[in-house]
Amino acid sequence: MAINRDFIGRTFPPSEPYEVSRVKIREFADAIGDRNPVYRDPEAAKAAGYPDVIAPPTFPIVVSLGGSALTDPDLGIDFAMVVHGEQRFEYTRPMRAGDTVVCTSTITEIKAIGNNEKLSIETEIATVDGEPICKSYNVLVERGA
Repeated sequence: MAINRDFIGRTFPPSEPYEVSRVKIREFADAIGDRNPVYRDPEAAKAAGYPDVIAPPTFPIVVSLGGSALTDPDLGIDFAMVVHGEQRFEYTRPMRAGDTVVCTSTITEIKAIGNNEKLSIETEIATVDGEPICKSYNVLVERGA
């Protein structure tokens, strides 16, 4: 079954607030094997010009797909057949410990590619006060649709 094209252009309500903590940043940096001290040590981060530890550039993946955009059953996506096709971020500023963020996602494209379905999502990530942090671009591919 094809992914529901009626979702193209749909913007979903903001996600629940997510509190970015030093612990989560450190765990993520450990998981990707990045030992950069600005991800762990507040003093190293301050020496680099940041108010607290910052998150690695790919950290927003933790929150960018957590909203309601993909959980609506009417979208018709079969997660058992999904692979991650592409991911990129455009930053206004680094995400840092102490940020509380929300994500607002828009489905920008759904199209067939051979026997597959491509779903593109843009997600704006900002603090709960509205300060932009970054924009995430995700492409998911549902195989054999």
